[in-house]
Amino acid sequence: MNAPAKIHAEEKKDPDMTMTAPLRYFVVDAFTDRPFAGNPAAVVPLPDWRDKAWLQSVAMEMNLSETAFLVPNAQGFDLRWFTPKVEVDLCGHATLASALVVSHLGLQAERPEILFSTRSGILKALVQQDRIQLDFPIKPETEAEPPSGLIEALAVTPKYVGKNQFDYLVEVESEAVVRSMAPDFKQLSKVACRGIIVTAPSADARFDFVSRFFAPAAGVDEDPVTGSAHCCLADFWRKRLGKDKFVAFPASARGGVVHVEVQQDRVLLGGQAVIVAQGDGTQDDLVRPGIAGAPAVGGVVNGELREE
Repeated sequence: MNAPAKIHAEEKKDPDMTMTAPLRYFVVDAFTDRPFAGNPAAVVPLPDWRDKAWLQSVAMEMNLSETAFLVPNAQGFDLRWFTPKVEVDLCGHATLASALVVSHLGLQAERPEILFSTRSGILKALVQQDRIQLDFPIKPETEAEPPSGLIEALAVTPKYVGKNQFDYLVEVESEAVVRSMAPDFKQLSKVACRGIIVTAPSADARFDFVSRFFAPAAGVDEDPVTGSAHCCLADFWRKRLGKDKFVAFPASARGGVVHVEVQQDRVLLGGQAVIVAQGDGTQDDLVRPGIAGAPAVGGVVNGELREE
């Protein structure tokens, strides 16, 4: 997959990494209805693109699993995602976070959907009353031989191993196995892939399946809630359970909830999100006067509970 030509063509070079003013940024907890749960992402609105090395340096400074950068275009926004180590092709939770920030700042215009132009094509976000729904491409896996060191690093007995465009998927016997895992991240970082999904049926009747996601090669030992992993998990569990709609629980320490629906070659990912921190900066960026205090979707704005 190639990035949109516009994104790279309009980058501003920053050879000395200097900043003329503090950044405007938001820290958003995604796939949760409360602060300090789900998966945190930084969202940085920009008026135009900066050099890739500068973007990577900002992501390293934020030191979260992903930092999203937004630049407005004629249809919506160009969107790019960076871990502290690399730029990635697809990220669910930082897209959810970006949609919340766009809505929070009143930048959605009159369109019901927010359109993001990304390295994985056009992604849509629909801000609803109770959650944000993302429209992502399905990323099915096929059965694969586990590469050297994978099973040893996970220290589990797999029921099934598959691989898709980005990740390995490992099915294990039970939710208890998923929860108790303590991978060898140094060994796991040697596996040639974006990340490793480990999944099992849920022992809780409220959920259909559980999962954890490890990506040490990308600089993230464990991602608390990986939206894009559910583009693979959705197809996997559709074949296992014979249905198209799921409620998924990412069994990391922070937890979260992902609503999943398969529609042909697309996956709808739904979840809530809360803004827990922001820095106003002094740049003349996307923010319009009088909008900064607008309510957000998901129950919390800047760490304070909203009244619904």
